[in-house]
Amino acid sequence: MNAKMTNATLEDVRIAFRNFSGKEGKYNREGDRNFCVLLPEDVARQMQNDGWNIRYLKPREEGDSQQAYLQVAVNYKGRPPRVVMITSRGKTNLEENMIDILDWADVVTADVIIRPYEWSVNGKSGIKAYLQSIYVTIEEDDLDRKYGDVPDSASSATIEQGYSEESEDRY
Repeated sequence: MNAKMTNATLEDVRIAFRNFSGKEGKYNREGDRNFCVLLPEDVARQMQNDGWNIRYLKPREEGDSQQAYLQVAVNYKGRPPRVVMITSRGKTNLEENMIDILDWADVVTADVIIRPYEWSVNGKSGIKAYLQSIYVTIEEDDLDRKYGDVPDSASSATIEQGYSEESEDRY
């Protein structure tokens, strides 16, 4: 491991095994929010040489190569990460109670900054990757683009309330 690890900026990467909601599952404890970044082999080698915990998926078919990845923890205790969703309408900052939308979104690409945390327990040590920032570009379908400018339900409720009060005054 290097003496002082620095943040890793990864641009135009694919993300997989998304669990931004922290749901319990076969490979996840309840409350542990995380996702994996799929890495090109050259980047994976360099990060592994720097001390990051790079893992490999087995090839799906004979003749395929292994896919390198890095699991990234999403933690809101202490310094929360910056999570931004990019659509045709612009960017939306996602707060902790909103990021689970990324579990189901059609992600085109992501730009990520990962913060290293060097740990040591009972003679074992390693580096855990924590999310500092992520900008996620979302694929929108035709209806998302068509109705993207329609006010959301909070705005609609205000409009409907005003309409009801106006109607009552007329009768």
